[in-house]
Amino acid sequence: MAPKTPEDKNAPRMLRYQANLPKLPVPALEATLEKYAQTLKPLLSEQDLRKSLDAISEFKRPGGIGEELQKRLVARREDPSTVNWLEEWWNDSAYMGYRDPVVIYVSYFYSYKDDKLRRSNVKRAAAITTAALAFRDQVVKGSLEPEYAKGEPLCMASYKYMFSACRIPNKPSDYAVTYDPHANSHIIVIRKNRFFIIEAFVDGKQLSTKELESQFQLVVDQAGNQKGEALGALTAENRGVWTDYRNLLLETPDNKELLQKIESAAFVVCLDDSSPQTRNELVRACWHGDGQNRFFDKPLQFIVFENAKAGFMGEHSCMDGTPTLRLNDFVCEVLERNKVDHGSESVRSNLTKPAELKFTISPQVSYSIQSACQNFDKLINAHDMHVLAYNGYGKNMIKKFKISPDAYAQMVIQLAYYKMFGVLRPTYESGQTRKFQHGRTETCRTVSSDMKNWVLAMENPSVSVEAKVMLGRKAMTSHVRYMNDACDGRGVDRHLFGLKKSLKPNEPVPALFQDPAYSYSSHWYLSTSQLSSEYFTGYGWGQVVPDGFGIAYMVKNNTLQFNVASVRNMNVHGKVYPGATTVMIQCLEDAADDMREVFEADLAKEAPKSKL
Repeated sequence: MAPKTPEDKNAPRMLRYQANLPKLPVPALEATLEKYAQTLKPLLSEQDLRKSLDAISEFKRPGGIGEELQKRLVARREDPSTVNWLEEWWNDSAYMGYRDPVVIYVSYFYSYKDDKLRRSNVKRAAAITTAALAFRDQVVKGSLEPEYAKGEPLCMASYKYMFSACRIPNKPSDYAVTYDPHANSHIIVIRKNRFFIIEAFVDGKQLSTKELESQFQLVVDQAGNQKGEALGALTAENRGVWTDYRNLLLETPDNKELLQKIESAAFVVCLDDSSPQTRNELVRACWHGDGQNRFFDKPLQFIVFENAKAGFMGEHSCMDGTPTLRLNDFVCEVLERNKVDHGSESVRSNLTKPAELKFTISPQVSYSIQSACQNFDKLINAHDMHVLAYNGYGKNMIKKFKISPDAYAQMVIQLAYYKMFGVLRPTYESGQTRKFQHGRTETCRTVSSDMKNWVLAMENPSVSVEAKVMLGRKAMTSHVRYMNDACDGRGVDRHLFGLKKSLKPNEPVPALFQDPAYSYSSHWYLSTSQLSSEYFTGYGWGQVVPDGFGIAYMVKNNTLQFNVASVRNMNVHGKVYPGATTVMIQCLEDAADDMREVFEADLAKEAPKSKL
């Protein structure tokens, strides 16, 4: 069925629906406040809930401040010069104005399955680069087919920040720069902390995979065993500190041009000299590495290790995970299925050797690098990440249970958290709003009254299987309904955020926003999201609060995978949990086992009995 969104016949293929996508809505005030109240019920005591309901009632009083803020927000949406009423506020609050280091707190990663055809680091790096350039070609030409959800096109605006783009540190907020991709087709390779430039095109012709392999080998040879000063570690600093360090670096005129070569590059390839072996080692190496052989401000960093394992790291400020999932899935798929043109096996004799970007490092900058490395080590050593690759079952089995695979994974997480803590707490799941112009995400609040009732039943041995199944399906239905509302722009969190931002500087803050439940219900003890690829062995990011977990999960055909991150010795309401990630991993496995037992028993009752 053709999309309902009209096409712009004059736009390139990738953007042909873009101008006709709807604007992000402003939900009805009454509907949001009712939904908000419902999300508080499973989280608060009766006494605290009564106080919150009073604050909600006051906020929605006819002629009150809630109505006035709603009018302002609607007027902002209807302003012809505003593409998306949320965009500027959210991008600054959640990303550009955020001052903590991007690594751990903002960046995310994918780790790849092994490539059995390419056992050397330079061969794998060359192949990945060829595939990434093939995807880039579609983006630059605008020939890439748009993404769709339920048959309708999604916003493709963020793709302009994919190639030849960079985040720039600044006070009080960072900003993004984009460069002409036609004039900036080079890639940056980092080896032994040193930066090298490889021109992807010579005489108008893209380098073949064999030629790229020879270029990567030259980089390895030139870098030798001598590590350079870890300039990339500066990008792992607090954003305000990195701003100061960058200004120091730019005091030397030649450094400005060299830095711009990195910032304008199509993407970065990190040739690490480490060899992670286990799944846990690989995800940590992709998540942060040693903090030195990286440039964390770039939106695309492909990472290839000495033993030819590989992965990807993305900077999150201008682009969410779905576009880079598509890019990385494309890269892995075309290589595995041999669907990319690798070009000639011969190497042209006129290729220029990769040139090293030799920065002038003043004593002040050198000291800054040492400080950045020390701060990075402290940061990393304070965090844990572990992976559960649960091979008991996956999407194929869950579909037999007649449950949404995503909702099922969320149910696993909630049951696991209850097993560990004996309580349910506020949970964030990312829902995309890209069906709207410049849409990004909305929060799906996973903890509902139905979810709580089901979790309590699962942990009560006196509750029958039939009751557990019934309550489980009810919890799943509630979760899917909220997720659908979130993706339709009818969630709670972005609307309340917009109403609060609509206050004028000298206006008193309404009781709704001063209510402790307002901050508590959005304190994400569990920050979760799903992106799935059969080609990935890991995907994840850090937790968003010090007493919480970051849980990225993949629901594959026959496996469930959970990447769990937290601070070490996590302190939750005064109690310290040493090795919290490993405990959570065990609880997730136990929860998945318990759920299989319940839903398989229900499935067995539905199966036709054989005739003897």
